[in-house]
Amino acid sequence: MNVEDVGGSLIFADPEWLLLLLALPALAWLRARRGQPVLIVPFATHWTAREPLPRSRWPVILLAAGLVLLVIAMARPQRVEDRRQIHQKGYDIVLAIDLSTSMLEADYERNGRRLNRLQAIKPIVEAFMARRPTDRIGVVAFGGRAYTLAPLSFDHVWLRRQVGRLKVGLVEDGTAVGDALALAISRLGLVERVDAGRRQGGFVILLTDGASNSGSIEPLDAASVASAKGIPVYTIGAGTQGGLGLGFPFRLRRGSDLDEPTLRAIAERTGGRYFRAADSDTIDAAFAAIDAERKIEFDAKSNLRAHELFVRAAWPGTGLCIVAFWLARPGRRRIRSGDSGENA
Repeated sequence: MNVEDVGGSLIFADPEWLLLLLALPALAWLRARRGQPVLIVPFATHWTAREPLPRSRWPVILLAAGLVLLVIAMARPQRVEDRRQIHQKGYDIVLAIDLSTSMLEADYERNGRRLNRLQAIKPIVEAFMARRPTDRIGVVAFGGRAYTLAPLSFDHVWLRRQVGRLKVGLVEDGTAVGDALALAISRLGLVERVDAGRRQGGFVILLTDGASNSGSIEPLDAASVASAKGIPVYTIGAGTQGGLGLGFPFRLRRGSDLDEPTLRAIAERTGGRYFRAADSDTIDAAFAAIDAERKIEFDAKSNLRAHELFVRAAWPGTGLCIVAFWLARPGRRRIRSGDSGENA
């Protein structure tokens, strides 16, 4: 990975405003040629009085400087920190996470504490965010329907915040495994990553109990689409055969048991692998399987933080214009002329 850090550089967010600076010399030239003010500004006629330098020229000089600063302010100068151009190799990975009611089955135990299936797979999801910094990761959440929670992104901190919001009941109940898999495949559909009709460096990680009971697409049909596009699907099964039902004992269960045969079939059909969420080496094994594939190259730019600096030009510019108008006001010139007569 090559990172070009240009932190602290000065840029203009709206540089087209700087073209106005080209008009100021032209206006000054026209004013000098015509012998009268081109712009209509307060007390401008008094600025043409014949007085010795520096008195007669200070209003013009200050106004010109003020206008320059105001134009710079309109161009929105910014100081950018940690602006990077990244060239790296990695993978595109979409995590499809089951939020159906069956994921409330509390058939895990860790340190003497009962865990439901969603709690059991969250450490796996978090590991993808924390331990794969060079991969672009997206998230699909599904129940009775499938939704894109996050598109492919390098911003894993933001992704972790989105995943932290996931809970059972966030989407319609049900387990639409086929729809979720189809949506995850579509999130990988970047034309520039397709070679000879097959997606390069793209994977789907399906985390579910596997008992599909909703949706318009059959899981194995979606797996066939993934296979045709060259997208391996790694399935991670949460739960045990014959779920205990401890998460919601008084609710009718629909497909609460772990459907390992379907998850294995999806993985085999697409060239992926099946893992059990209960296995201690699930994360490392999944990472090793993905890393065996050919990586793709990314070129990305990110402006992580920009500090607006326009006020540093706007306030002085406004102040200079006010001072210029004050110096050119008629009353001040009359007083000055009266003083001259008395002295005479």
